[in-house]
Amino acid sequence: MGKFLFWAVVILGALFAARLLAAHNRKNNTPPAAPPTRPDGSAAVNGNDANAEPMVRCAHCGIHMPRSEAVLSDGKTWCSTEHAKLGLRQ
Repeated sequence: MGKFLFWAVVILGALFAARLLAAHNRKNNTPPAAPPTRPDGSAAVNGNDANAEPMVRCAHCGIHMPRSEAVLSDGKTWCSTEHAKLGLRQ
């Protein structure tokens, strides 16, 4: 029984060491992540886009969208012309 226990501990120790070595190699061989980019392909500075567009909320459904995609009518912003025609949700 003593020999069996000895070999079981040796085998388990070897498997544990192999697992640690594989995790270490995997961590060191991972390429660095690419820096964040803008939709036009240029790199963002420190992950923050200095030219970020403000977001606006649809007066009908409440969805948020970039200001350039919003429909402006009667001083309010809408996500589509259909919602602009429907007006405020009641």
